[in-house]
Amino acid sequence: MLDLLVTHATLPDGASDMSIAVQDGRIVEVTPGLQAPAHKTLDAAGLLVSPPFVDPHFHLDATLSRGLPRINQSGTLLEGIALWGELKPLLTAEALIERAVAYCDWAVARGLLAIRSHVDTSDASLLPVEAMLEVRRRVAPYLDLQLVAFPQDGVLRSPGGLDNLRRALDLGVDVVGGIPHFERTMSEGAASVQLLCELAAERGLPVDMHCDESDDPLSRHIETLAFQTQRLGLAGRVNGSHCTSMHSMDNYYVSKLLPLIAESGVSVVANPLINITLQGRHDSYPKRRGMTRVPELLAAGVTVAFGHDCVMDPWYGMGSGDMLEVAHMGLHVAQMTGEAGMTQCFEAVTSQAARVMGLSGYGLAPGCDASFVLLQARDPVEAIRLRATRLQVVRKGQVLARSPAATATLHLPGRPGTTAFMPARAASVT
Repeated sequence: MLDLLVTHATLPDGASDMSIAVQDGRIVEVTPGLQAPAHKTLDAAGLLVSPPFVDPHFHLDATLSRGLPRINQSGTLLEGIALWGELKPLLTAEALIERAVAYCDWAVARGLLAIRSHVDTSDASLLPVEAMLEVRRRVAPYLDLQLVAFPQDGVLRSPGGLDNLRRALDLGVDVVGGIPHFERTMSEGAASVQLLCELAAERGLPVDMHCDESDDPLSRHIETLAFQTQRLGLAGRVNGSHCTSMHSMDNYYVSKLLPLIAESGVSVVANPLINITLQGRHDSYPKRRGMTRVPELLAAGVTVAFGHDCVMDPWYGMGSGDMLEVAHMGLHVAQMTGEAGMTQCFEAVTSQAARVMGLSGYGLAPGCDASFVLLQARDPVEAIRLRATRLQVVRKGQVLARSPAATATLHLPGRPGTTAFMPARAASVT
């Protein structure tokens, strides 16, 4: 007897009336119309069953700290960095853990079951690192959390930066991070990329760098990251996050850069909510959009995902852990409003984000973990449009969260009594 049988599901690829059979926390069969005895059954009623949402770029050590010790009045990146510097001496492990675990509650409720979080290693105490390692231990039963050793103040710029990062890795942090555009000079930034990639190669670890989070078209550390990835044989293990300077680069240079990134196997994570908020602040009009060239990267064969980056922290006062909100902003900023583009934006917060994180057992195929989300939508585009309610969130066959359907009651003469904002589907024309 099966542990769980999901029936009448629509899958992200459009397959309908599908059944998903679950045994011992894994998917054992995905096929149309399967009927089999099971301890539990879930009738998806034609709605979308998706693999879990994945956030490949976040800052869990800073989350939910908005207003501590004060509000970012300008809303700028630099004031946010200064504010974080003011907050760091006031941090306690208990408060860091409490806020991060509370955010993980939000994430699970939103069907977000895997997060890659950058954690600040700039302070010699490594207090945020130790706190986030404890968070990783606590949430492990229900959420995959990867930690990136992130030298927020620059690994070469800050005293003891490299030693602190090495100690963070020794404590069990998963990924080598960096911020080359924040080093003192372009040459120091390039040197930091080489140094950190060599450290990752030596330890057999992935790399995920804040790369060119700038409006400066001459900030070109993604080029160095791609080169070092090729030189050291790190293909498939390296990600460049943000890469916002690409929105201002000369088109001829980008025509050379895109193939280099693709050939190197470096992936890119854009952070639409934050990039559109923090970039372009020195512009009057016209204002730059502030996000990297997502459609062009995809067309070149680069793996591209979207991250949330921040929720209620010194840099961004909004957010609720909803990766569909991220996809919604992404498709607008990147002008990916064609059917294929909108589907790619859904993949940017699911399958492509999982690829960036190197998640094993991810997907809706036999042998994968039985982890998925039942959405109050009939396809990925509708899910983004509605920021669809997560009706059920399942991890390895166990229900972690439920939400009631979003339905409005109407009192209108001659009209239906409710609406769920989902238009009737027109019959196909043959």
